[in-house]
Amino acid sequence: MSVSSETRIWFITGTSTGIGRALTESVLAAGEIVVAAVRKPAALEELQSRYPDPKLVVCQADVANADQINRAFETIKERFGRLDVVVNNAGYSTCCEMEGIPDDAARQQLEINFWGPVNICRQAVKFFRDVNPKGRGGRIVNVSSAGGYSTNPCFSFYCASKFALEGFTQALNQEMVPEWNIKAVLIEPGGIETNIKDNLVFFPTPPAYKDPSTPSQAFVNWALKAPLLGLPDRVAKVIMRIVDEPEPPLRLPLGTDAWYAVTRMATQTLKDSEKWEDLIHSTNADEFDKGTVMKMFGVVDGGE
Repeated sequence: MSVSSETRIWFITGTSTGIGRALTESVLAAGEIVVAAVRKPAALEELQSRYPDPKLVVCQADVANADQINRAFETIKERFGRLDVVVNNAGYSTCCEMEGIPDDAARQQLEINFWGPVNICRQAVKFFRDVNPKGRGGRIVNVSSAGGYSTNPCFSFYCASKFALEGFTQALNQEMVPEWNIKAVLIEPGGIETNIKDNLVFFPTPPAYKDPSTPSQAFVNWALKAPLLGLPDRVAKVIMRIVDEPEPPLRLPLGTDAWYAVTRMATQTLKDSEKWEDLIHSTNADEFDKGTVMKMFGVVDGGE
């Protein structure tokens, strides 16, 4: 199908509710095209009645199913011949102390939140580079979390999945040839007013942690009552803005709570590095003092 080059094509996962649904609606309202990946297409019936195909193309796809995701990219290639923005939004969270989450549940958490986006990123890069017109490139938005930079008790495997996604995304950016014009951005939302609390997967608390005063139980009891500060439609507006940037940031915390968590963690890391600097440098061989190593990395007098 021929579509104006000015009209962007988006591929968005997790579009039935929350951020994914709000973003899908915002993109469609702006006159752009969405290929929506969703496990249950019925969830988008009402939206599709307002934006019939080809404005909204619904693909039944589980992000953990590589064959379904590959077919979604083939659909995009056949229908539109190009793709501009990929948003890895689908995900969920387990909630329990790390001892209480079974191995299969922990691995499934990583399968959905990490390996699903990894496979989609691989497909996106190949599409942006090899299918799109040369130099058009594309943008990848990986929806992480404030918990992808600063952890919380009872969310160990959720945070692990987001930490992994953040490391992968940073390395992906470093591997991209500039002429390809492919860039990935990490969105790190704090508490967003979605049904996230209803979608938490809880496991029984291990006996050793059941006292309400334990750090994990105290946090969960607070978190379940805490207000959700952010609005999905405002997150959608930020995503639409950031993909327009020629040089987007690697990480973008969203919400004052996310900003606080991320900056607090970064500040603590710097403080620890300064406090323990003698030990840090003590593992170097004698010929590699701090000054010599810094020059090797092109850093002189503390500057870049």
